[in-house]
Amino acid sequence: MLDRLGIHRLAYDWRAEHIPTFDAEIAACRKHGIEITAWWFPTTLDKDAKTILSVLERNKVKTQLWVMGGGDAAPDEAETRSRVKAEAARIRPIAEAAGRIGCSVGLYNHGGWFGEPENQIAIIETLGMTNVGIVYNFHHGHHQIARFPELFRKMKPYLYAVNINGMLKDGEQTGRKILNVGEGDQELGMLKVVRDSGWKGPMGIINHRTELDAEEALRKNLEGLDRLIPKLE
Repeated sequence: MLDRLGIHRLAYDWRAEHIPTFDAEIAACRKHGIEITAWWFPTTLDKDAKTILSVLERNKVKTQLWVMGGGDAAPDEAETRSRVKAEAARIRPIAEAAGRIGCSVGLYNHGGWFGEPENQIAIIETLGMTNVGIVYNFHHGHHQIARFPELFRKMKPYLYAVNINGMLKDGEQTGRKILNVGEGDQELGMLKVVRDSGWKGPMGIINHRTELDAEEALRKNLEGLDRLIPKLE
């Protein structure tokens, strides 16, 4: 499917039932010339995390491990500092294990306290490790649209990847959090911010549309991006 769509870089998401076929997934990607750019990773070094690390090492895959976090807003600066320290302690063993096999760790904004770029930057700076960065997702940043130019400038030195989505200012509140690229009224402006920054890292599209076949949903995102590119140029 990815080959037909002309997509040759994959961020691999999975569920428990897919663990037995991890090696086969890697082999299939290699057969079709698809690079595994990232791998969704557990929040701690649990059994599944160690299995993934073993699979990646065995298959000599060097990739980004995308790690989530959460939490409600911190009530004050003291709580923020405490959480930064705790999250750095959580991420450190993952980053150390990743580094031993040539991989990196991307802090994935999945909402909540952990999803705020300033908090992720503070965690990275506390860690002081060279293989930890940020993965920014448009669809988890609806409340950040107004501040996006400022946030992108801050994130840029640490940014590994950006996943794009159709964006409306009130999209999350009105149940339109997930749109195909080109269906919103904000993503073009956000893409212009990325373009003007000079950042040239990978940008992803995601199939979140459960009512659509995966190939159809990805194709609609690619078609929407094709409509936006002339406006960017």
